[in-house]
Amino acid sequence: MAAGGGKRVMDKPQRSFWQIWNMSFGFLGIQFGWGLQMANMSAIYEYLGARADQIPILWLAAPLTGLIVQPIIGHASDRTWGWLGRRRPYFLTGAILSSLALIVMPKSSALWMAAGLLWVLDASINISMEPFRAFVADLLPESQRTRGFAMQSLFIGLGAVVASVLPWILGNLFHVTRTAGGKGAIPVTVRLSFYIGAAAFFGAVLWTILTTKEYPPEDMEAFRRAKSEKAGLLANAREIFHSIGGMPRTMRQLAPVQLFTWLGLFCMWLYFPVAVAHNVFGAADQNSPVYTAGVEWAGVCFGVYSAVCFAFSFVLPAIAHTLGRKNTHSLCLLSGALGLISVAVIHNQWLLLLTMVGVGMAWASTLSMPYAVLAGSLPAEKTGVYMGIFNFFIVIPEILASLFFGWIMGHLLHNNRMAAVVAGGFSMAIAAALMQRVVDPGAELVARSVQAGDFRAAPAK
Repeated sequence: MAAGGGKRVMDKPQRSFWQIWNMSFGFLGIQFGWGLQMANMSAIYEYLGARADQIPILWLAAPLTGLIVQPIIGHASDRTWGWLGRRRPYFLTGAILSSLALIVMPKSSALWMAAGLLWVLDASINISMEPFRAFVADLLPESQRTRGFAMQSLFIGLGAVVASVLPWILGNLFHVTRTAGGKGAIPVTVRLSFYIGAAAFFGAVLWTILTTKEYPPEDMEAFRRAKSEKAGLLANAREIFHSIGGMPRTMRQLAPVQLFTWLGLFCMWLYFPVAVAHNVFGAADQNSPVYTAGVEWAGVCFGVYSAVCFAFSFVLPAIAHTLGRKNTHSLCLLSGALGLISVAVIHNQWLLLLTMVGVGMAWASTLSMPYAVLAGSLPAEKTGVYMGIFNFFIVIPEILASLFFGWIMGHLLHNNRMAAVVAGGFSMAIAAALMQRVVDPGAELVARSVQAGDFRAAPAK
């Protein structure tokens, strides 16, 4: 046991490459669910009759469920121990519910039904996803956390590649019909993609559950005593609010970085697919075959940035070792900002793929660097709840965008979907600048580990 900064830190063994692979593999399935949602929900809403200025409020379910669910699940998982461990019971529950929601979602026949199912799907995904962030911090020493979160980015990228391009693959390579039997119906390619996603989600999460064990509490009697003393809804709520008030300094510094980063990403997810259909492919309305082709091509673009995320995740730990995690994240965010801003002058569908290179670099870093920096500042017994609270700085800008961006679209941007994407790029550039204010508390420890040769994964056993 080592002491540092006034808190006890478990001496965790180095993990092999394949052990880190197994503990992160579940994110492949989780991102399959997210990827299908991000690439297709705006189009699904338009298929069902939504206007451009209605889309943000229809997306409100995603961030609002994250705001409510993630800190509760994080706090609950900190205080859980059973035959499946601490985090794995939540992986399994979320995977079952998410898979069922993915099966039902493409059967939506009205806007209210699609919006309601999005609430269910997002709540279910959050049940699985949030404990995965704490899972890496639980099991890996500081010197391997960058590698661990980068491995999550790798699987997120791979899952999103397949999920984003799956409707295009089914239609163009397997010649699945896109028609769905009437105006306002969801295409067959999209429906089949969601069914495949349900199987991928459950299977990938189950792999991590079966291949990775967790550490029990260091003092089981003290753990049970603390749990019984703080039982009850009010006690748990007070503890969550107390944790919010006591956020570590690094977490407070990362907050505005996350706010502007995710505002930029949310603008892209909301409007890039429909912007490509209308502004690049020239679709007159959502019932045109050209519109479907444009949305599918946007899925290919999302697949490209996810592929870049996958590939870039292999080299991201080495870049962070050379430049530092803070500088690496700023550079990657700036690359993403330039990619989104450049779409303002691009009207060729093939050139759009180039803009996604920068976005993919930013995405890989966003999924790993902030969490690697944050993990070193958190008390071990509150990792789950603080990872859930950290999600506030992702969902708050999304909630604000859902509530107010529709007005901006209608009154300032004149429903120009591509202008919304460009605005997202400028938001990401602000995040890149703000990252320079952040103090990385684990940087010195990582540097000492590198000098000692401990940054490499242990050999496979």
